[in-house]
Amino acid sequence: MSAPDLLSQGEDPSDYNAASIEVLEGLEPVRQRPGMYIGGTDERALHHMVAEILDNSMDEAVAGHANRIEIELHEDFSVTVRDNGRGIPIDPHPKFPDKSALEVILCTLHAGGKFSGKAYQTSGGLHGVGSSVVNALSDSLVVQVAKNKELFEQRFSRGLPLGGVEKVGSAPNRRGTTVTFHADDQIFGHHRFKPKRLFTLARSKAYLYSGVEIRWKSAIEDGETPTEAVFHFPGGLKDYLGEVLGKATTYAEVPFGGKVEFKEKFGEPGYVEWAINWTPSRDGFIQSYCNTVPTPEGGTHVTGFWAAILKGIKAYGELSGNKKAAQITRDDLMTGGCALVSCFIADPSFVGQTKDRLSTEAAAKMVENSVRDHFDNWLAADTKSAGAILDFLVLRAEERLRRKQEKETARKSATKRLRLPGKLVDCTRQQRDGTELFLVEGDSAGGSGKGARSRETQAMLPLRGKILNVLGAASSKLGSNAEINDLCQALGVGMGTKFNIDDLRYDKVIIMTDADVDGAHIASLLMTFFFTQMRPLIDHGHLYLACPPLFCLKQGAKRVYCLNEAERDAWLEKGLGGSGKIEVSRFKGLGEMNAKDLKETTMDPETRKLIRVTIDEDEPGETADLVERLMGKKPEMRFQYIQENARFVAELDL
Repeated sequence: MSAPDLLSQGEDPSDYNAASIEVLEGLEPVRQRPGMYIGGTDERALHHMVAEILDNSMDEAVAGHANRIEIELHEDFSVTVRDNGRGIPIDPHPKFPDKSALEVILCTLHAGGKFSGKAYQTSGGLHGVGSSVVNALSDSLVVQVAKNKELFEQRFSRGLPLGGVEKVGSAPNRRGTTVTFHADDQIFGHHRFKPKRLFTLARSKAYLYSGVEIRWKSAIEDGETPTEAVFHFPGGLKDYLGEVLGKATTYAEVPFGGKVEFKEKFGEPGYVEWAINWTPSRDGFIQSYCNTVPTPEGGTHVTGFWAAILKGIKAYGELSGNKKAAQITRDDLMTGGCALVSCFIADPSFVGQTKDRLSTEAAAKMVENSVRDHFDNWLAADTKSAGAILDFLVLRAEERLRRKQEKETARKSATKRLRLPGKLVDCTRQQRDGTELFLVEGDSAGGSGKGARSRETQAMLPLRGKILNVLGAASSKLGSNAEINDLCQALGVGMGTKFNIDDLRYDKVIIMTDADVDGAHIASLLMTFFFTQMRPLIDHGHLYLACPPLFCLKQGAKRVYCLNEAERDAWLEKGLGGSGKIEVSRFKGLGEMNAKDLKETTMDPETRKLIRVTIDEDEPGETADLVERLMGKKPEMRFQYIQENARFVAELDL
C-alpha cells in the first residue's frame, strides 16, 4: 500500500453508486467447482485471476473515469491492482441494507454494475463474477477505496468478509480502487504467479486502449522481465503489431490500421480498432479482443473483419484487372496475414465464462462495414503495397488450388486403399474444406453417429477401446499398432517428421467420447498422440473435443440437455417453462443416445458445442511438461500430481 497516491480526476459519482449494483444469485459453488468459473486450477487459471481484476480497472479507463492503472507483484506472490477510477461504491446496498455495495460485489456471484449498461456502456467484466470469484479463490483479499477524500478498507478470506467497511484514513489527492489478493494454495497448489506472464498481460492491455497508462512493478526477479516499467501506447494496435513483427519483411511498408466509432453508422456505443500486414517471414495469426478481453477462439468480430478484408481485396483485384483475385479465400488471407482486432461493444455475448469467443451477431456487421470502407481507401491510396499484397495472395490461392487437386486425387486413391469396412465411414465430399472426422469409442457409438451425421461432410472412425499411450512407446510399437495405423490412414498423414499438414484429409478432427471417466481417458490418450506425433494439427486449429450432454431434462413438451450436474441443478431450480414434473434422464454413453439426440446435441454444427484444443502460446514448454507428468512413463510424477490436485475433485463419475 506504499505506492504514491493517484491524482484525482473530476468525479461524477451520481451515475455510479450502490443502486447500480444488481444481484442475481449466491457465491457458494465457486470453491467447490473453480473450473466452472475460472477455467481450471492450473497456472493459466491462476493468472486469469489477475486478468479479472485488471479488466475491472480497464473498464473504468475505457469509460473515461481512469487514466492510470498499477500492477504490482509482491515477494509473497500476492498481487496488487490499483486504478484512479471512481472507486467501488461503499454505501449500503438497497436490497441488502446491512451490507455495503463493496461486500455485495465481492461476496455474491452475478453482482455488478455492468448488467444494465447505465454505469458502463462497454465493459470486459460482464457476468458480475470476476471480483467475487477472485475473492472466493484467495486466502486473503484486501480492497481499499478512495472516495470523497476519504480512504476505506475491507478485508476478506476465502470469500468471506473479515469485518465491515472501515474508514482507515484520509485521501485528499487520491481516488479509485486498490485490490490486493493472494491466491489460495488449497485451490492452486504449487502454482505461483510468473512475472513474465503478468508483464505481458499488462503491456497488452495498454496497447488495447491508448488512453491508459499502466505501471508495472515486481519484487520477484526472473532474469528476463523488467522489475519496473511504464506502458502507454498512443499508436494503439499499430504499435503492438510493429513490436510483434519486429524486423520481419512485410508486403506493406505501413500496416493497414484504423479505428472507427460505431455511433457514426450504427448509432451504437463502442468502436473497432485493427492493424494488419502480410509477411513472408512467418505464419499468419490473428489476435482478437472484445472490451480488452482476449478472445483466442475469435468470434463474430473476427468473422466481420475477415469478410471486410476478403471483399476489399477481391474488389481491388477486379478493378485492377486481375481476374485471379476472385479465387482468393479467407485461408489465403490468413497465410502470412498478421492481424490484431479489438472491438468495444455494449452488452456482448461470449461462449463460456472465460470469454474465449464472441457470439454477438451484430458485431460481425458493424465490424465488417466499419473496416471495409477504410480498406478500400487504403488500397487505392497505397497502390504499391496493394499490388504486392494482391500478388502474394493470388500466388497463395494458386498454390492452394494446386494442392487441392492433388489432394482430391490422393483422397480417391486413399479411400480405395483404406478398405476399412465397419470402421471408417467416410463422407462424400471430395475436397477437405468443411469436412469433419469424428473419432468415437466403440461400434455402438459409431452406429448412433452414422444415423446422426451429415453424409456429405461428416465421417466416423470407431476406435476399439483405448489406444496406445504413445509417450515412451517404442517406434516399432507405434508402427505396428492397428488403431494408430487406421487413424493415420484415415487422416491421410504420417507421424512425427513425416506429418504434412497439407495432406490432412479433413478440416476438423473431433474427439467424441462418452462423458465419463473412461471417455475422458480415451480423449486424453488421443490428445497425447496428436500432441506428440501430429503437433501441427493442433497448432493450425484442426483438433476439437465434442461436448455430449450428460443429462436430458423433460417437462411436458419442453426438453433441455445439460453438460454436467451444475447445469442440471440450475435448470431444476428455475424450471423449463413447461407443465408437470421435470423428468431427468442420464446418458450412460453415446451409444445409448438415439440419432436425433446425438445430432442435435453433439454433431449438428448449428446446435452443438465444440472445444478447440489449443496450446498456451505464452508457455508452450509447460504444456509439454504437464503432458509428460500425466502421461509419461514415470508413475511417481503422476502420483505427485494426484497428491497435489486430488483435493480439488469434488466428485468422480465412476
